[in-house]
Amino acid sequence: MEADIWPLYGLRLATPRLELRLPDDRTLAELARLASGGVHEDSEMPFSVPWTAAPPADRARGCFQHVLGTIAGWRPAEWTLSLAVLHGGRVIGRQDLSGTDFAVVRETHTGSWLGVAHQGRGFGTEMRAAALHLAFDGLGARSSLSAAMTDNPRSRRVSEKLGYRPDGLLTESVQGRARTLERLRLDRAGWEAHRAVPVETAGLGAAALALFGVRAPGAPDADAAAPDEPPRERTAS
Repeated sequence: MEADIWPLYGLRLATPRLELRLPDDRTLAELARLASGGVHEDSEMPFSVPWTAAPPADRARGCFQHVLGTIAGWRPAEWTLSLAVLHGGRVIGRQDLSGTDFAVVRETHTGSWLGVAHQGRGFGTEMRAAALHLAFDGLGARSSLSAAMTDNPRSRRVSEKLGYRPDGLLTESVQGRARTLERLRLDRAGWEAHRAVPVETAGLGAAALALFGVRAPGAPDADAAAPDEPPRERTAS
């Protein structure tokens, strides 16, 4: 894909075992096929948007649409960076980082999933650590939020390792049932104190920063770099 047209195609995050990047056509197809193969047990639903309840072909299409939709609907005032996670050159999951009015509030949100064959190996902690490094070190975030169902202890353990603190409960309707989520918050001090995963960032120049609403020295205002678009329909996962 052309990074000169969409600078975020040049963004790379690297940890000791993983590479995170915006997927090109081939990588996106691989990510969609991974989603079709399953993300959790059929008896579970760890997501407030139950996209994994669909048949395998629909899960693949939903994943494909989500990633393309994040690019098509991107605005500095509201963005989601949806990165493919690769281990040994193979796609193993997806890591999202999102922000609303980030230039003002300096707060991000994360969301992620791993294919079932790649769970239980510490990849979830490593890939979120990469996203947090981008948020705090690359973009200058003040805080980052995550949320997990109260019956999803694996997600909670990842958050605890990375320094998050409890930030209240949410109740949402999921598949016609009330589900309780615990919200978790990580501030800059907590991130600094729990940085155990080394992360290298490449491709975060002035053009890329402007898309996040972050002004680099000498760069034009973000609004001038990427004007608002009309309202659009969005997919989510």
